[in-house]
Amino acid sequence: MKWTKAFLATALSLALTWVLNTKHGDIPPFGKFLSPFQGFWRNAEPAAGFPTAQTLTLPGLQQPVQVRFDDKRVPHIFAQNDHDLYFAQGYLTAQDRLWQMDFVTHVAAGRLSEIVGPARLETDRFFRRMGLKFGAEKSTAAMLANPTTRTVLTSYSDGINAYIQSLSPRDYPFEYKLLDYAPEPWEPIKSSLLLKYMAFDLSGRSDDMRLSNVLNKYGPAVVKDLFPDYPQREDPIVPVGTPLDFKPLSAPATPPSFTAAMSDKVQRNEPDPELGSNNFAVDGKKSASGFPILANDPHLQLNLPSIWYQVQLSAPGVNVYGVTIPGAPTVIIGFNNEVAWGVTNVAADVLDFYQLKFKDATQREYWHDGRWKPVRRVVEHIVVRGQPDRYDTVLYTHHGPIVYDKDEKTFLTETPTRHAMRWTAHDADNEVLAFYKLNRAHNYQDYTAALTSYGSPAQNFIFASSQNDIAIWPNGRFPLKWRNQGKFILDGTDPAYDWQGWIPQAQNPHVKNPARGFVSSANQFSAGPDYPYYLNWQYGSYERGHRINERLASMTRVTPDSLRLLQNDNLNLNAQLMLPRMLGLLNAGQLPAVERRVYDELSRWNYFYEADAIGPSIFELWYANLVKRLWDDDFGLKATGLEMRNPSRDRTNTLILQEPTSRWIDDRRTPAKETLETLALQSLQFATDSLTRKFGALGNDWRWANQKSTDILHLAQLPGFGRMDLNVGGGAGIVNATSQRNGPSWRMVVALGPQVKAYGVYPGGQSGNPGSAYYENLIDTWSAGQLTELVFLRTPDEKHPRVQASWTLQQK
Repeated sequence: MKWTKAFLATALSLALTWVLNTKHGDIPPFGKFLSPFQGFWRNAEPAAGFPTAQTLTLPGLQQPVQVRFDDKRVPHIFAQNDHDLYFAQGYLTAQDRLWQMDFVTHVAAGRLSEIVGPARLETDRFFRRMGLKFGAEKSTAAMLANPTTRTVLTSYSDGINAYIQSLSPRDYPFEYKLLDYAPEPWEPIKSSLLLKYMAFDLSGRSDDMRLSNVLNKYGPAVVKDLFPDYPQREDPIVPVGTPLDFKPLSAPATPPSFTAAMSDKVQRNEPDPELGSNNFAVDGKKSASGFPILANDPHLQLNLPSIWYQVQLSAPGVNVYGVTIPGAPTVIIGFNNEVAWGVTNVAADVLDFYQLKFKDATQREYWHDGRWKPVRRVVEHIVVRGQPDRYDTVLYTHHGPIVYDKDEKTFLTETPTRHAMRWTAHDADNEVLAFYKLNRAHNYQDYTAALTSYGSPAQNFIFASSQNDIAIWPNGRFPLKWRNQGKFILDGTDPAYDWQGWIPQAQNPHVKNPARGFVSSANQFSAGPDYPYYLNWQYGSYERGHRINERLASMTRVTPDSLRLLQNDNLNLNAQLMLPRMLGLLNAGQLPAVERRVYDELSRWNYFYEADAIGPSIFELWYANLVKRLWDDDFGLKATGLEMRNPSRDRTNTLILQEPTSRWIDDRRTPAKETLETLALQSLQFATDSLTRKFGALGNDWRWANQKSTDILHLAQLPGFGRMDLNVGGGAGIVNATSQRNGPSWRMVVALGPQVKAYGVYPGGQSGNPGSAYYENLIDTWSAGQLTELVFLRTPDEKHPRVQASWTLQQK
């Protein structure tokens, strides 16, 4: 009996040990995770635990590096050569953000299943089929072929690896312990993958299939009416009438088959099935100091750890401060003693789908240019945690990958099956060289030279210098297209539909020192109809850009705080335009009591999306539901059985404002004939009912911050490691574009002059460790719309009251 009990106790202990130290599905190995010796307890940082002075001996350094940390724990790195500068940047970034940079590269490479198991298998298939690694391999080869960027990338990788090699499992960031895996060595391709992931985030979507379905169902006249190539209301980045400083190339000829299709002379076969940003700069004539001031706030998904990491990099030939994406070397948005720059997304049409004709069901040959061409087949090996490995064959044509080669549920609904994809992110470019040169720029000529190697994702590069120059270039590699090439799915059999070349970089839209005294962008059209090349038919709605330009035009004696306040502007021009019309569609005297109170509340509202305002909560629901009722019967998937998109906000507003008898107003699914008045009343009742069910009777609980509920989640959406329900205003389509999950990911204002001064904040902190005081310490400042003055040191031994620690990194 004693032996039986002993055996059972031993077996139970062994089983419990195995259970507690093994990951089961999404359940972490709690034995390891809770261990006081190796578990997450080891990741807690005492408030005074950051060393104020220490010397680290690191293998791979060539000369000593001085690092000073300010009170926000921003590293200010002073090296004696490029190799050590980027080695130190890699080491210190990994020290704060190792898990984040590693995790994002797993996403981009289609390797999440290795970490979390089969739940992310379709995600992995999608990113591999989108060709992110395919593009990263080509760009890595180009960057390693360049001696400058080879040094940058290999040194940066060596620094990251030096940090990884210094860790034991007990020191791993807590996410590794929770998810039960270990960091792997860093390679230059991982930095490329990060940039390709940003390209996907900013340019990896397409409406080609949806517009083709609209064309097929309704014909070209409806497309031209409801989906025009240029909106009625627009305020382009490069003002209309800006003189060209180049002789444009001739655009490729439009194929006769496309001309025929758009004139409705042929039968068509149906094809197989709010991120944004602001930047602006004023010249010395408009500023109080007599020198330019530049501001930038890229709008991206709000996560913890933050997408950005602050750093100062100083070595012979460079002294630059700004933010970078953890895992990417150099500074991406920032300033030095003489220049400042920032970026917003261009939204050019740089991704097209081609309908293919295969020889037979084996899909090994496709017809193009009068002959059968071979399909290249690439086998993707996907490791799936806890299950056998999977193999997925991706087909490639000369255009690019066929994202889905058979009928199946697609990861993104707008992705067509059996179509090849052409995308600039698959091309070999050297974005690292562009930022390397921007970091070292002294003047406008250096800035324009830096832009020549930049490819994807296309960005509006804004610029200001102490020489009193301001400029903006919507910049990247733009295919030379005939007008509307890529607005619809393209014919993959006809070479006339292929991309025919590139717009010369020097002929990208641009403007320098405009007479109005400022430059700006907010994802709107890059240029007006007078620009000679076709870039796209749709961009971000005009409201943000117009509001920025409206305020900048009226400003005099501008200060950094003037631009900070503009970054936090909460006026919604869409509400200002549409609410009077929507209220006018109602008969206030006949409204039920509840709706009448709502009507009165909206009548008093000033169109500002402040956190405490009630008007935005009502208007957003009312307007969105009105648009849904207007278009759902005509373009909705349930009503039509087709993936289509609605007309733009600009076209929708024109219809509501000016076309009360339009045939599109009536809901064809009902026997009654709806009018705008009918839809407006129904939509108001919907908004009122929704808010009443959620918050009770009309009152303070209807405030915008409650309805919007801005959340900053952990990057892997681990509960308890984000910040929820921030008390902030703003919203989509507003200069302060803080919505539920997206918003200004880095606010920066730089005042050029004899002594540059800069201010910035992002919603997070320098550390990626939730146990650190520097994990989310900047969120409250960001939420309040304030900025922190940035510590910009001129020398490694400069005295500054906010410098709190000094380290020396030395060679082993």
